Parts: sequence; structure tokens; C-alpha cells
Amino acid sequence: MNYYLAPLEGITRYVFRNAYHRQFRPMEKYFAPFLSPTQTPSFKHRELADVLPEHNQAYPLVPQLLTNRAEVFVWAAERLEELGYSELNLNLGCPSRTVVSRRRGSGFLADPEELEQFFCQVFDRCGSRLQISIKTRLGIGDPEEWGRLLGVYNQFPFSELIVHPRLQTDYYKGKPDWKAYRQALQECKVPLCYNGDIFTREDYRRLLEVFPETTAVMLGRGILCNPGLVEVLEGGELPENRRIEAFLEEIRTRYQELFSGERNVLFKLKELWCYLIFLFPEDKKLEKKMKKAASLAEYQMAVEELLARYEPVGRRFRMPGG
Repeated sequence: MNYYLAPLEGITRYVFRNAYHRQFRPMEKYFAPFLSPTQTPSFKHRELADVLPEHNQAYPLVPQLLTNRAEVFVWAAERLEELGYSELNLNLGCPSRTVVSRRRGSGFLADPEELEQFFCQVFDRCGSRLQISIKTRLGIGDPEEWGRLLGVYNQFPFSELIVHPRLQTDYYKGKPDWKAYRQALQECKVPLCYNGDIFTREDYRRLLEVFPETTAVMLGRGILCNPGLVEVLEGGELPENRRIEAFLEEIRTRYQELFSGERNVLFKLKELWCYLIFLFPEDKKLEKKMKKAASLAEYQMAVEELLARYEPVGRRFRMPGG
């Protein structure tokens, strides 16, 4: 099986990727959180820093673009090609209302004809030099949209189609639509990767029991909840606390080098713990102590107390309202 790290905005940037890659089972591919070129066009400094080759030397990285303008995609592709990248991914999956309202991410799925024209221009201008993959949802609000979108995708030589089988309006609620994923396996002309709700070994086994032809899975929230998830999927045990501690220490140290003051460092660490806390038994008092930490010293004390008191057990992450 090929395992891919999903791009999660604000969390899985190069500091996280490097720490993960050193401490846990390496992924076959790492997808960077989306680059959103401005109308100028240009990249934001933070976005560009995330994909600089010197920050991503140890693993294969695939930059992801968020745009609905072919000329902007081509401009960005040329800049990334200059940095040495040979594969790019288009984000057609982000369900954020802010993104969708601008007809980007999964919002671009509302107009298959315009999407088709977009791909015609992109492949005409850079398809011969670069591999282009897609991370997509099934449509906006109607499962019947999926067949029309597959018809568009099948017209182009994508290197891979990463399918998150939910609609935009589903956000992350409910269960992935395996009927739609089966349709993709039956009809799609390019390699497929499955993405969605793989949190445990049981989730993974059920997927492969129903779809044994699956050869690649993308892991996102599951990896944030348990960085040792790939090893668990392959029959291993939950990670020991010493590995979690080394992972967190590397991230904390690197953020302290990058940010001035403690506030931004604390924010990034607490953001990660919104997921990582599900690796440990529920303890509301310790969770509250960590969330309320006003300094790195208070945060570190809470983490050390948690690691001293508990070993990983693994709990299923739930989106609010999901």
C-alpha cells in the first residue's frame, strides 16, 4: 500500500512533515497545504517557504494549488518547476465556505463545463512537462453530480485522482460515500487514491475488505490523532510515549527558532493537540490545563503530566457536529 500525508492547512507544513518523517513510518508522498497564488500572480512568503527544496529534502513532496484560473495555475506550475517539482496537485476538495464562495476548492465543482475548459488550457500549456493530479470531492450537494465530474476527469491524463467521497455540503459529517468510490474504481481511467475517515486498523481493514483493489490511501486527521497510524495499519502497535515526546520536542524547538515570542509557538502546539489528545485516555482536567496554558512552561508541564500518567490508547476523532 502507498500512504500519502494529506495537506491540512496550518498544521502539516514542513516543520510537522520533517518531524513526522524522522520519528514515524515514512509516507510514499507528502502533499503540502495549498498554495493560493494572488491575482498578480505571486506566492505569499509563508506559502513559498513551505515548499522550498531546502525545507523538504528528506521526502517526496507534492505542492498543491488552489485556483480556478488556468493562467494562474500555469504561472504557479512554471515557478514550482523551477524549484525542481515534477508533480502538482489541484485542490478540488476544500469545503470551507470562504474558499467555496470564491468558486475555488470544491466550489469549482459546481461548473463542470468551466472545469473542463480549465483543464484543456492547463494540459495544453504544461501537461507535457508535469504530472498533474487532483484531490476532489464528489460535487456540491447532489450525489448525481459525481458521474458528470468523472466524465470530465476521464478526458485528461491525470497522474492520479485522490477521491474524498463526500459532497462539499457534507463537510466532514456523516460517512464517506463508498458507492461513489466504487463508481470511480470502475470508471476512472487513471490511478486512484482513497481519502476519508481512516482512523483505526479496523477502518482500514473494512476499506480493503470492500475494495481490495485500492493501492493508495491518503491520511489526514487520522495521522494528526495518531502519528503512528501507518505502523498500526500495517499490524504494529500504538507509538510509545518516548516517540511522541521526541516528535513534539522537535516541533516545539523548530517553532521557537522560527517565531519570535511564545504566543505563536503556543498557538501552533495547541492546534496540533486538538487532534493529538485523541491518542490518550480522556481527561478533561488535563485537556483544560493544556488549553489554558499561557506560557510554554505551563504547556510543557501539562504535556509531561499527561505523558507520565497515560499510555496511548487511541480514540476516534469527531468533527464538531459530526
